[in-house]
Amino acid sequence: MRDTSSSNEVTNRTGKATHVRWSILTMLFIVTTVNYADRAAIAIAGPQIKQYLHMSSVEMGFVFSAFAWSYMLVQLPGGWLLDRFGSRITYFFSIFLWSVLTMMMGGVGFVGAGAAVAVLFGLRLLIGAAEGPAFPGNSRLTSAWFPAKERGTAAAVFNSSQYFATVLFAPIMGWLVHSYGWQSAFYLMGALGIVLAAIWLKVIYEPANHPRINAAEFQYLKDGGALVDLDNGAAAAHASLADSWVLVKRLMANRMLLGIYIGQYGISALTYFFLTWFPVYLVTERHMTILKAGFVSALPAIGGCCGGILGGVISGWLLQSGRTLTVARKVPIIIGLLLSMTMVICNFVSADWIVIAVMSLAFFGKGFGALGWAVVSDTSPKEGGGLSGALFNMFGNLAGITTPIVIGFILQATGSFAWALVFIGGNALVTIFAYLFIVGDIKRVDFSKPVVPQA
Repeated sequence: MRDTSSSNEVTNRTGKATHVRWSILTMLFIVTTVNYADRAAIAIAGPQIKQYLHMSSVEMGFVFSAFAWSYMLVQLPGGWLLDRFGSRITYFFSIFLWSVLTMMMGGVGFVGAGAAVAVLFGLRLLIGAAEGPAFPGNSRLTSAWFPAKERGTAAAVFNSSQYFATVLFAPIMGWLVHSYGWQSAFYLMGALGIVLAAIWLKVIYEPANHPRINAAEFQYLKDGGALVDLDNGAAAAHASLADSWVLVKRLMANRMLLGIYIGQYGISALTYFFLTWFPVYLVTERHMTILKAGFVSALPAIGGCCGGILGGVISGWLLQSGRTLTVARKVPIIIGLLLSMTMVICNFVSADWIVIAVMSLAFFGKGFGALGWAVVSDTSPKEGGGLSGALFNMFGNLAGITTPIVIGFILQATGSFAWALVFIGGNALVTIFAYLFIVGDIKRVDFSKPVVPQA
């Protein structure tokens, strides 16, 4: 429970509300930026790794997908850990572990050639497992720290970090790989993450326990629908694994939530294309150098970052203008995914500047429509915010498995990315269909009845 005793001097101040929630969001943005830069490191280093280890396109596709296999499988355990031990501690261990494993990726070059591919695949599996609690943790903290009218903007800001990661780190990693070899990108990102894990413990708390929040901001959050005491609920903190599996079944049986989860599958295909095959597309299909591809990759990412923030702002504006939550969330999602399908135009143009312009528009659209985490924060029951976010992320990362592998087979069969871009556009249609015909009205699910394990 929140401490209201006289000894807690900071949290009992009255007067003008503090703005601690924005420092929390800043930290989420920074951590998620590093998270995505870690994931993207293998894409930037990919062409050189492929050549160094003499890998085929299909082998490379499986290595690219390895992260998503384990990442998907640990979503439910990760969600349970978040609900059981809280976001702060669970997320800290996640950051630390994925950073250490990322540094170890740089040592693959010292392994014998015959075992190197297997070690590479294994480390990617472990990194995926370590990162499992990250995005459900983001969603959970956003639910706790932001009222409904600000939640769309908050989710859009941390979600846009996936594009900012490319803007900031793709040129740096491209230069490092070009100048010092592919191992250097993994050493840099791993070391940066370890430092960030230590900072996390100094910055992140739940609203009910934060040393700098005052009573006015706490009340503002509470009145606006933020789940300010999320980690103090006995049902969440002491849920057993058996209870959690029953809750998972209830979440999956809800049509609205299932539609939201399916929608995340479609939009994640675009994310994983960008994180895995896009730099390879620039090098092999467009004949750019690795150095140039690293810098050029930043341009669509800028579009995605701007689109992500704008989509969240417009969603918030629609909500404050009196539109329903359903309209405020669905309109940007559908418009954004329609724009993302323009990447297919790249199959019919030859000039590099047009290709980059079209890709920038497509990723602007993808960012504009990436409000799924805000929708999860809007809809997840209080009893299972971590599990609902985990299911959402699990569905999304099914695309992380299928997308790199399917594209690898397409490349091996056709020698071209043409059908790969069509495949990605088709996945965008999956999201549009889900939100138009499955989701229905967007509202918070209320599982007020006790969750009792079935006999």
